[in-house]
Amino acid sequence: MSRPLEGIRVLEVAMYGFVPSAGAVLREWGADVIKVEHAVTGDPQRGLRQTGLLRVEGDPNPNIEHANRGKRSIGLDMSVPEGKQVLLELAKKADVFLTSFLPGHRERFGIDVDDVRAVNPKIIYARGSALGPRGEESVKGGYDMTAFWCRAGTAATITPPGTPGMVGPPGPAYGDTISGTNLAGGIAAALLKRERTGEPSVVDVSLLGSGLWSLGHTVALTKHLGQRMEAFPPGVHGSPINPLVGLYPTADDRYISFVMMQPTKFWADVCKHMGLDELADDPRFATVESIAENTEAAAEILKETMAKRPLAEWSERFSSLLGPWAPVQDTLQAVEDTQIRANEYLVQAGELELVANPVQFDVSAPETGPAPGFAEQTDEILLELGLDWDRIIELKTAGAVT
Repeated sequence: MSRPLEGIRVLEVAMYGFVPSAGAVLREWGADVIKVEHAVTGDPQRGLRQTGLLRVEGDPNPNIEHANRGKRSIGLDMSVPEGKQVLLELAKKADVFLTSFLPGHRERFGIDVDDVRAVNPKIIYARGSALGPRGEESVKGGYDMTAFWCRAGTAATITPPGTPGMVGPPGPAYGDTISGTNLAGGIAAALLKRERTGEPSVVDVSLLGSGLWSLGHTVALTKHLGQRMEAFPPGVHGSPINPLVGLYPTADDRYISFVMMQPTKFWADVCKHMGLDELADDPRFATVESIAENTEAAAEILKETMAKRPLAEWSERFSSLLGPWAPVQDTLQAVEDTQIRANEYLVQAGELELVANPVQFDVSAPETGPAPGFAEQTDEILLELGLDWDRIIELKTAGAVT
């Protein structure tokens, strides 16, 4: 099993979904990730039970497992001098200091870049923020709904004109997980730079920047044209000039997505697979220009034909289709997809199956594990620091550790 970050230690001082998800990726890449949680309350994410209409009772709780798989947890109160000293001792032995704390809190607890570099000059200092490290609003917090989804442009772009309110994200931690993967990639690049040059970096990723990057193609296009991108209303086929780019309903109320950007290249093959051989050479669909002019007619023919068979039959017929297509699936359907299973995009983490981070090394799924219980490895981590049991008991009595 290839684990490229084996031997790297990450000290994570973070909460909720965004920055901890970066730690989860680094853990699956082989790093030892020590999660620092408040000595009494822990990560507030542990209390998250209701997400939208879905509620989790008991454990395991996917709301904490997703972003904290395989880590080790220590309960620590940084506001207590003894707790702060333990944190700095941990920082001395770490390669990466990973935090979601706002500038004011980093200063108050004495864990800003200069504070941590004072005990470990070579440490990579990685910050995840809502709105970036510069500008008047850099001191403000936020969540993926506010910074990634709404402010960076996705909500307004994906909501069809005339729709009351906005279309929300497809689920919890959507922007958090994307942004966390970006942060993990930045940390990996910083580790490579340090290995080559000896120079550590300060790595910054924000929800706002990640949201804008995720929409980057659209941003470039709309800024260049001075026109906003507007979503199609529900039920609209798709491209107005290409019948082979769009959604088609099947007989069992499922949908198939065609995305064949070169319609004349694939038209005859689609006709063959759909039993429309007589249309393969139809002059209305012979050239890019003519198929664009007759897209509405072609789309109606395909729609009527697709509606005659269920998804399973079309999937079997389209197994040899040359052009790109896909069934429209919800998450329960996706996790049973044979291609997803073949690539081990879901991995076992204790009692739960979790989605693996999307990067694989040497054609292997990452090894992972369940999220730690609150402060589960406190004693183990303190013993690794060289503390004896008498000192550990003193720290617990002082409220510095749990």
